[in-house]
Amino acid sequence: MTHILITGCSSGIGLRCAQLLLQRGYHVVAACRQPHDVERLQQQGIMSVQMDLSSQHSIESGFQAAMTYLDGHIDALFNNAAYGQTGAIEDLPTEALRAQFETNLFGWHHLIRLVLPHMLAQNHGRIIQDSSVLGLVALCYRGAYCASKFALEGYTDTLRLELASTPIRISLIEPGPINSQFRHNAKVIFEQTIQWQQSRHKDNYQATLQRLGSEQPLNRHTLQPEAVYRCLLHALESSHPKHRYYVTRPTKYVALLRRILPSIWLDRILLKGGA
Repeated sequence: MTHILITGCSSGIGLRCAQLLLQRGYHVVAACRQPHDVERLQQQGIMSVQMDLSSQHSIESGFQAAMTYLDGHIDALFNNAAYGQTGAIEDLPTEALRAQFETNLFGWHHLIRLVLPHMLAQNHGRIIQDSSVLGLVALCYRGAYCASKFALEGYTDTLRLELASTPIRISLIEPGPINSQFRHNAKVIFEQTIQWQQSRHKDNYQATLQRLGSEQPLNRHTLQPEAVYRCLLHALESSHPKHRYYVTRPTKYVALLRRILPSIWLDRILLKGGA
């Protein structure tokens, strides 16, 4: 039985992957930031712990609880917990940028440093990082999120190289549009952190709020979380897991265009992506 810890399981990708891996026979511990989500998952039969990736103390206590549930043995970590800070760079408070990195990168790093000694001691393990198409290219008003995911890409590539002489395998999953609570959460954070009414981007921000508040998929290529699960399963079970898994057509197109197009041409395409 494979023992796995998954972060960011209150909804969306993390929750669905936890459910499906549990059905497959994995020993799953699902981490959530809020206590009420932990309780909800436990009522569904999913072992859950509280873990706020912006707090080192919460990461450490959550990991200790997870290892108790996992009988002191961890085969895999799926780092998934993240959120999107929207807003033009010029309107972005430094504290908001710092908070974005605390959850989307620094918290992941702290957790990995807790996990790695166990994997090295047992001489095996898999670490899968959930990145984004916005770790490959930038879009307007996503600067904080893009920066955190670009950093995650470089961080994970370095980690893979440094562990190349060990049996621990490292993979990145790079989703495009996936049906989840991501936009709803981004809208809440945007309204809390950006003084958009006073910005020169006010008109575009109004379109951004409409987009983030929509209950319907905004892209015909939007997929369900099961698309990420299929890649996660390959990364967990294949004897030769991929370094990168591109999920959704937009991600595959962007990965190709980034390699073959001059920056000025790619910028024109990305500017059409709108707010």
